[in-house]
Amino acid sequence: MAAKRRYDEDPNQPGDKRMKRLPSFSTVIREAIMVKSVQNLFVAIEPLLRKVVQEEIEKGLLNSPRYVDRSPCMRIEAPAPSLYRLIFKNPPNTPIFTGSKIEDLEGKPLQILLVAGTTGSPSSFPAPIKIELLVLDGDFPSDGNDDWTNEEFNKYIIKERAGKRPLLTGDVSNITMRDGVATIGELQFTDNSSWIRSRNFRIAVRVVPGSYDGPRIREAMTDKFVVRDHRGELYRKHYPPKLNDEVWRLEKIGKEGAFHRKLGENNINNVQDFLRLLNVDPNQLRTIMGPGMSDKMWEITINHAKTCHPGDKIYSHGGENVTVFLNSVYELVSVTISGMLYSLQELPRIHKNYVLQLVQEAYQQQDGLREVDAIPNASLALIQSETVIQGPAGTLPWYPTNQDFQIGGLGDDEASTSFQVEYTGSFHFEPYP
Repeated sequence: MAAKRRYDEDPNQPGDKRMKRLPSFSTVIREAIMVKSVQNLFVAIEPLLRKVVQEEIEKGLLNSPRYVDRSPCMRIEAPAPSLYRLIFKNPPNTPIFTGSKIEDLEGKPLQILLVAGTTGSPSSFPAPIKIELLVLDGDFPSDGNDDWTNEEFNKYIIKERAGKRPLLTGDVSNITMRDGVATIGELQFTDNSSWIRSRNFRIAVRVVPGSYDGPRIREAMTDKFVVRDHRGELYRKHYPPKLNDEVWRLEKIGKEGAFHRKLGENNINNVQDFLRLLNVDPNQLRTIMGPGMSDKMWEITINHAKTCHPGDKIYSHGGENVTVFLNSVYELVSVTISGMLYSLQELPRIHKNYVLQLVQEAYQQQDGLREVDAIPNASLALIQSETVIQGPAGTLPWYPTNQDFQIGGLGDDEASTSFQVEYTGSFHFEPYP
């Protein structure tokens, strides 16, 4: 007999113990593998689909009448060769410090020239052009190529840091170039170069954009250099040193150091004082420096000092018959003996000690030196021969330049024996002063 149904049982509902059937583990794995396979398929065919689509688009553009007009703008081309280019006449003098005037190696303002792009010969335009100065990253150009595009150039322009003054100040914008030449007046950096990755700057110059309509003029730029803070300039050495530079500007002589104090105690305060004693009595100068300066340091110091330009001033010292001519650091330029002009190399050996004595007197009697406009012309040519005409006892010998001179008319006066020399007139032997 069948069991009776409970009065509250719904025949359409499953039994209380019946559970929903879950997928098996193998089914889950198969479905995951299928999904992964589809994803891998999409990844595999994506490049192929892209290539097909790109080819179809290019075919459509080729058949389009607008393609001819627009296609040049879509191409990336190498920069066209420049017919003209800007150059710096001389590189800037380094090191460069913030707040210091930037000059070239000759101590003159920077000068910009316009030259032909291929030959480098000077060029010019009938009308003036406007140029401007910029600061570039020292890493430009990154590939070392000298031919770059405007976009590559602009990418490496360095601007001032936030809250800082313009990085380069002075004559930097709207500079007029006439006849292919432009001179830069005041120019200085306001910030050092330590805050960029390369830690180097370059100064660049270009035509002001929009001010010129003509063949491309390639930009100019200097070699890369470091810009140091101006506080370092207080102790920097000068290359080359100047005559009025303090003596500690020379290599191996520190400011307020032992060598600096020793030199000051001997009234050697600037580079000119140092060079004067070096030329007159180098042994005394070496003694002043003392054993604390090694021979290697000594060589470095004097070699640095000798790069100083002595200038054009000439001084004379001596008597009526013998006069020495010295430059501003007491280097012997020439000597006149009884009106005859000798250079140092041509000076007869018999007179060298006496001339050196006069040079030392000039050093000790600096207030008595006379500045001359030029070395006076000698009555005879510079002496080059070793032939000697000996005068009476106690007089200076004469070294003629030409053995064919006709000599005659010797007198009997020992103090003033004279004779005639062809082409030159009368010549007198003179007593030693």
